[in-house]
Amino acid sequence: MDIWEKEAKATLEAIEAGKVVSFYKVSGQRRVVGVMDVESTDELGQILMADMPIARYLLVKEVVPIREYEAFASDIMQRWQQQIA
Repeated sequence: MDIWEKEAKATLEAIEAGKVVSFYKVSGQRRVVGVMDVESTDELGQILMADMPIARYLLVKEVVPIREYEAFASDIMQRWQQQIA
């Protein structure tokens, strides 16, 4: 099994474990985009640098914290209700 096959297997296992919410391969590039569900930046670093078979070849371009849109929308609606009251 080569490194890419090991990485594919590890990523699918991480998806099953719930740590990787989704993973996308960018067409025509050696790039992937992943959405991870981690408790901390330490946990993210552990996953990216220690748990991934291709870690030594990995270049992380950007880490962006995100939240579910539904939670954001709920916060906005509550804020509007408070301003009206």
